[in-house]
Amino acid sequence: MPSVPLHRFSDPGSVGTVDLPEGVFGRPVSGDLLHRAVRVELLRGRQGTAATKTRGEVSGGGRKPWPQKHTGRARHGSTRSPIWRHGGVTFGPQPRKWDLDLPARMRAQALSAALSSRCQEGKVQVVDALPFTRPRTKDGLAFLARLSCPPKTLVLVAPEEYRVPVFKSFSNIPGVSCARADFVTVYDVLAHEGLVLTAAAVRVLEERLSHG
Repeated sequence: MPSVPLHRFSDPGSVGTVDLPEGVFGRPVSGDLLHRAVRVELLRGRQGTAATKTRGEVSGGGRKPWPQKHTGRARHGSTRSPIWRHGGVTFGPQPRKWDLDLPARMRAQALSAALSSRCQEGKVQVVDALPFTRPRTKDGLAFLARLSCPPKTLVLVAPEEYRVPVFKSFSNIPGVSCARADFVTVYDVLAHEGLVLTAAAVRVLEERLSHG
């Protein structure tokens, strides 16, 4: 069972260890599975609304610009040909769906693998509670400094802990993000070097991934 540092803010200065669930933080890490999961998540974020007009959609070009022969110039049938200025676009992007999908079981396994990867690297820490009573960036910086977090850190909290004083204390710190454990994605975990979880967030992840 993976063991990580536990910081007790209810008892200032107290640091111990806590065992994390093997099924969530002790899984084998599959690079192929992580790659597929991240690719699906990033593609789902694409709107797919990029569009260009073909030569049949741009305005103008209803008549032949000059006679076919005896002008000494190359023959053209329309001023809206792709080789003309203000002409249509050849093979340009058209609206499409970028969505891919993974089975729910594979998504759960990928998230477990991402969490396990950070755990194996020794980048996971747990806190018993979050000491924020008001949104203040200074308090967020002090919190991260006490835990000696790397510049890019993800703070995971339980849904009931995701309050304004909590997430706004981290919102202005570059490289630091605060997210709910029930919404966190594989990309969120892999995009940050460090991972800080509350004890309640660990329980949420265990419940979310227990059937993966």
